[in-house]
Amino acid sequence: MTHINHNRRRFLQNVALGTLTATLPGFALGESQRINSAPNPSFKADVEIALTARMADVPIRSGAQTHVFKYFAKLLNGPPATLKELPGYLGPILNFQQGQKVRIVFYNELPEPCVTHWHGMHVPQMMDGHPMYAIVQGEQYVYEFEVKNPAGTCWYHSHTHEMTATQVYQGLAGLITISDEVEQKLDLPSGEYDIPLVIQDRSFSNGNQLRYVLNMHQRMTGFLGDTILVNGQENNKIRVKTKAYRVRVLNGSNSRIYKLAWDDGTPMTAIGSDGGLLQKPERLPYIMLAPAERVELWIDFSGRKIGSELTLQSLPYNIAPHMERGMGGGGMRQGMRGMGTMGGALGQDGVISIAQFQIAEEVSDSPKLPAELVSMHHLTAQDASNPDKIVPVSIGMRHMTFQLNGRTFDMQDYLEFEKIPVNSVQRIRIFHDNQGMGRGMRGGGRGGMGMMMSMPHPIHLHGQQFQILSRKHANADSGYNSIKDGFLNNGWKDTVLVMPGEEVEIMKPFKDYTGLFLYHCHNLEHEDMGMMRNFYVS
Repeated sequence: MTHINHNRRRFLQNVALGTLTATLPGFALGESQRINSAPNPSFKADVEIALTARMADVPIRSGAQTHVFKYFAKLLNGPPATLKELPGYLGPILNFQQGQKVRIVFYNELPEPCVTHWHGMHVPQMMDGHPMYAIVQGEQYVYEFEVKNPAGTCWYHSHTHEMTATQVYQGLAGLITISDEVEQKLDLPSGEYDIPLVIQDRSFSNGNQLRYVLNMHQRMTGFLGDTILVNGQENNKIRVKTKAYRVRVLNGSNSRIYKLAWDDGTPMTAIGSDGGLLQKPERLPYIMLAPAERVELWIDFSGRKIGSELTLQSLPYNIAPHMERGMGGGGMRQGMRGMGTMGGALGQDGVISIAQFQIAEEVSDSPKLPAELVSMHHLTAQDASNPDKIVPVSIGMRHMTFQLNGRTFDMQDYLEFEKIPVNSVQRIRIFHDNQGMGRGMRGGGRGGMGMMMSMPHPIHLHGQQFQILSRKHANADSGYNSIKDGFLNNGWKDTVLVMPGEEVEIMKPFKDYTGLFLYHCHNLEHEDMGMMRNFYVS
């Protein structure tokens, strides 16, 4: 693992907090420490959870147990079904109801700093898991928030600056489900027919210990493991009945992008994405799922023979990184020789088996797939608070360093155009910067000679969910046709995969809460290398 100077980190975090005390309206350092180290007596929690991160040894593969970082949880108050334990190293599933007020007291028993992010949830800045709030061993942090999200699937994971990749890799992640009255009226599969599927790739030593060693190639493209884990275990066989199931899929990998499909050619039926249920089910031949993205699948095993199997797999695709050379207002693009495809140890040039569903029992009365799920207002450019203003998110690389909007992460840094009015809706353009920040920052301009590497980046924006307005792609010869039919572009999202040569426009509300909210690449190696920025909502 990479060596981190924890004392220096703590000093820098305190400096950041001190700066915020002076710059952010309503942010008082003493008050923040009081609120977040002890429960707020005026916050009347419906659910209270003690969540602890500590080291543990767990069975993942046959033989020796594996040393991991793990979330442990204890329900202090609330419905008994709030926590659901999983085998393996993942934290328990947290089952919430819309409207609940939740208090989570987070204890850090790890020998390094840690902070937890509630990925996809609409919560205040101080409850969001910004790395400025990382606590050291022996400290606690109190999260208090109301569940405002609609029914759907979120997750929680470590978000410690420069350590997110290693801490998530070692096990600090877990699933969140949210239910509401609209979902309950749909009579979707529930209980044993509602299956979590957290997909992660890992590598192991001969002694069954997690192996995470990065060479320069892996730092640039992201770590790829040679073993697929589902729900924190290697045994990926799931016994099912001849009935419809709701399968909640999370790509919890550090960097691997999956092209999910059923092995018998059955279309994928999606009923939900990152931000909750779709307006209506969508059928796709396959689904591209980048790190941090979620998809909820409807799969009906009715009519299948007892003893038969259906395998969820990742299909081959070939999207190679490209080297972009900016030359003034024009440009020259050439493929990166020697970089290979987005494969690696396990590779994307072959079929990867994810999980096998074994038909084990015959039952009747399977629910029918609803034709309509939830009502949804589809945002357009005219819904923007300022339709003529487009907020840029420029993906770039300079001097072997990944950047967003021309900069790497600084704990409290934001540019003028990264200041967002609260209770506004913003039109945001995410694109690859091939012109030295010219097109995005100056509205046209001519960049100088330069080289950068263009590769897939899953861009995650904290705070409220967004909608995808459009996708545009320029590289017709890049293999894009092998993946373009697998994007789930409808519904609410918090992470969007931006491919080489692609430009994506989104519409994002910034409602209710002020403060610093992150946006970053969810290729965790890229995030730890500084590919992260702040929006300052005020």
